[in-house]
Amino acid sequence: MANHVLTPCSASADVLASSPRRWLKRFDRALIVLVEGVCAILLAADVLVLFAGVICRYALHQPLVWSDELAGILFLWLSMFGAVLALRRGEHMRMTAFVSRLSPQGRAFVDTLAITLSVAVLVLVFVPALDYATGEAAIVTPALQISNAWRALALPVGAALMLVVGLIRLFEVGRMRDIVIALAVCAVAAAGIALVAPVLLELGKANLIIFFVGVVAISIFSGVPICFSFALATFGYLGLTTYTPLEVIVGRMDEGMSHLVLLAVPLFVFLGLMIEMAGLARAMIQFLASLVGHVHGGLSYVLIGTMYLVSGISGSKVADMAAIAPVLFPEMKKRGANEGDLVALLSTAGAQTETVPPSIVLITIGSVTGLSISALFTAGMLPAIVLAVMLCFVVWMRYRKEDLRHVQRFSRREMGRMFLVALPALALPFVIRAAVVEGIATATEVSTIGIVYAMATGVFVYRQFQWSKLPRMLVDAATLSGAIIFIIGCATAMAWALTQSGFSQDLADLMMHLPGGAYAFMALSIVVFILLGSVLEGIPAIVLFGPLLFPIARLAGINEIHYAIVVILSMGVGLFSPPFGVGYYSACAISKVNPDAGMRPIIGYMGALIVGLILVAAVPWLSTGFL
Repeated sequence: MANHVLTPCSASADVLASSPRRWLKRFDRALIVLVEGVCAILLAADVLVLFAGVICRYALHQPLVWSDELAGILFLWLSMFGAVLALRRGEHMRMTAFVSRLSPQGRAFVDTLAITLSVAVLVLVFVPALDYATGEAAIVTPALQISNAWRALALPVGAALMLVVGLIRLFEVGRMRDIVIALAVCAVAAAGIALVAPVLLELGKANLIIFFVGVVAISIFSGVPICFSFALATFGYLGLTTYTPLEVIVGRMDEGMSHLVLLAVPLFVFLGLMIEMAGLARAMIQFLASLVGHVHGGLSYVLIGTMYLVSGISGSKVADMAAIAPVLFPEMKKRGANEGDLVALLSTAGAQTETVPPSIVLITIGSVTGLSISALFTAGMLPAIVLAVMLCFVVWMRYRKEDLRHVQRFSRREMGRMFLVALPALALPFVIRAAVVEGIATATEVSTIGIVYAMATGVFVYRQFQWSKLPRMLVDAATLSGAIIFIIGCATAMAWALTQSGFSQDLADLMMHLPGGAYAFMALSIVVFILLGSVLEGIPAIVLFGPLLFPIARLAGINEIHYAIVVILSMGVGLFSPPFGVGYYSACAISKVNPDAGMRPIIGYMGALIVGLILVAAVPWLSTGFL
């Protein structure tokens, strides 16, 4: 075999060829470091502003009239910058059930096409967002007396940064051949749609099926992030079949993302990360394990109970599962538990606790429907207990013959000691709920009380607080929150387009004339939200269909708080159900278990959840009895 010598000319050519890629990586790294730093500062500033507002109003009786306004401005910037990080990390919600079944080459091309479509959507968003921000310059904010452009500029700046990051990711992930083909596919599709645009104007409401069923379904099943799928359909529908200015779409996105109550999302996500790092979650788990860990299926009961308690703190199911699984699963496996059964129980416990306050979904549904957050917090607790009892019954059936000969049983003295250790952690959910119920803080502000409490407990009680992890936790919370809030904005715009088309009125007429009245409407809602939860995930489904269905529920004589709880539980069942539910695959990833292992064991647990869901739907008192 001949030896090939690298000549100076060829070496120089290789250096020149690699230089653009090297500079691109440096630029990408610098950009992401900058965005991460801004996100950390914005989230920390929001915590300080809101907590200062609580102290000044409740303790000093001198409210800061500008605190909510400033927090809202910071929040919109945080949401857009968080969405940038989510795009760079590939953490925007997307459905991969079909894409993952393709060959490696096919999956690579579809991923490239999905990124290309996302970039195309961002191109569509940028100019209207810039026009919208320019139009907001004439508006002066009431408290700070500054131009509203300072807030609205977050939209075009965030879109521009996402566009840059999307292009970088496109050239990083895709092969040049796939990129060229993807661009050609998009160009041909755009040209074809432009040619048939005059025909679309004549189709009327048939366009709803073309765009909001066809385009959305094709995009989602192709792995395009759900937020960009919604935005693509909305821009296509309004831009090609109506004469609506595209700035209106951006305005509706702004409206959906700017509800101050949604600021609780990043704050509670951050709180969830903090309780894990500061040792509060571990203290609760160890105490519950000392109580029932020695009985048949005891650690499974601990998992269910801990999910309930931790859900009352973090509001993020991913954070809840990540805090619990690493602590409990090793010991459960030592006792002979099947890993498929463990991930099935973890997943269904995530669905069971969707209504435990301060659930992010509760906050979202209150934001889009105008329902009282405090009432939703109160209403969600008992239904979650009902579903927990159902899961415990399945656990008892499966583990009643568990071998416990080598399991340690704690003495009452040891239980008492563990209770004292866990008491500060156990008190946190009650501190959060009491602050809301007693009017000390709003649903948004109460998260800052929880953050300060968890920080103080971690520093002075458990002495496990690691300051070095704080910046990364702020960035992670901002990233997850950015993905959530951006999808709420896109879903709000899509819901507005559906409403303006007359679809909501047609849907109301159809649902009101169902045989069976309110019972049929409730049953259909359960089925619909289970399906939507499995395909769209919970928050997009609620933002999209909540404003459409809740008025119908009210007309049918159904208590809206009760309906909200049933809808959320239904969505949770779909979200954590295989083969499509993203929550199930999140549980598998956290547990490091192959998803196939949990497919059979989860059937019994899901059956128990559905029985509990039907019971909650049939007995409104379970949701409204303590209001």
